[in-house]
Amino acid sequence: MLEAKSSSLVLFLIALLINCCQSIENATEQGMENTALGRIGANNFSITSTNMTHFAYGIAANVVAVLLYGSNIVPVKRIETGDGMFFQWVTCAAIWVVAMLGDLMLQSPKFHPFAMIGGFIWATGNILVVPIVKAVGLSLGVLIWGSSSLLMGWASTKFGWFGINPQEVSRPVLNYCGATLCLLSGLIFFFVKSDVDLHPNSETIPLLIEKRPVSGINSPTSTPFWIDIIGVKTRRFIGCMLAVLSGLLYGSSFTPILYIKARSACNGCIFQGASAFDLDYVYAQCSGIFLASTVYFAIYCAAMKNKPRVYSAAILPGLLSGVMWALATYCWFLANNYLSAVITFPIVTAGYGLVAALWGCLVFREIKGLSNCFVFLLASCVVLTGSLLTAISKL
Repeated sequence: MLEAKSSSLVLFLIALLINCCQSIENATEQGMENTALGRIGANNFSITSTNMTHFAYGIAANVVAVLLYGSNIVPVKRIETGDGMFFQWVTCAAIWVVAMLGDLMLQSPKFHPFAMIGGFIWATGNILVVPIVKAVGLSLGVLIWGSSSLLMGWASTKFGWFGINPQEVSRPVLNYCGATLCLLSGLIFFFVKSDVDLHPNSETIPLLIEKRPVSGINSPTSTPFWIDIIGVKTRRFIGCMLAVLSGLLYGSSFTPILYIKARSACNGCIFQGASAFDLDYVYAQCSGIFLASTVYFAIYCAAMKNKPRVYSAAILPGLLSGVMWALATYCWFLANNYLSAVITFPIVTAGYGLVAALWGCLVFREIKGLSNCFVFLLASCVVLTGSLLTAISKL
């Protein structure tokens, strides 16, 4: 009961944050126009105050995104998901529903199908989540794909890869140092050994529900998932490689949106006049996510001869996971509007890895032993320092 109330409170606070930020932004823009009619000194003060206000809202939105991204896999941690195909389809369905409601509330302008490509890329990476978590655990898996996502996202926005405009900051040295430290933290986390036993011990209380017996073709006599039967060392290696691949896909998923924005001012371009507000593209991207996941699930059902592994206990956790991810994405895109992707990418990707590691260490007890705890603490300090330097580089 307490967890349900907490979830509702979090959703309410996020919706309030988005509405407040939009209202204040509109008021600030109008205030700047009025101030331009006044004295030059007052105008300069207003611009400085506005910059600091936007910076504060951007950081606040980043914090919410970090907490939700780092926690969205938690509901399914103790739930049997089999090969994860059904779970990822349920999650993507929830993502699409939230994005549709958000689009109706924001009354976004023209729908750009090109932004759906980013959704296809993200859904492809999301298929690997369940095997990764089963192979190396929640904390290590999220940290590895967060590091590779950080490298891809930060580099593409910083240097203008894939046809997007390079983004500059006022203190590039701090930005380079911050991104390097965030990446280094992921490499340090790689040396943390994790316990990925699916079944909780007597001292661990699952957050939502325990693993339940399933019926039909998904009964305990079903053929086990391949990641569950391979050797420990092989499983860890495969899990790490899949996490790196998933992170690269995640880090590339926002590139189509940035490409559209980069071409919005080009005369004669098909994207001429496209919106500069990142939140206007969330629905298009999430539509691509749901479409891709549906295609993958249909292919999976055909390959399984219409006998997919469907675990009913994963439905509600999957829906909750999708809602959390969609709201985190809205917060991240809102932060991009106030700051820039070259700032938010290192903060979010490194930050949600740290949150996931804390879940794995403190709640699920994946990280045990004095040496493991020391390495975890060292990496945590590194990632916090890197995120702080990256944020300061915008000032």
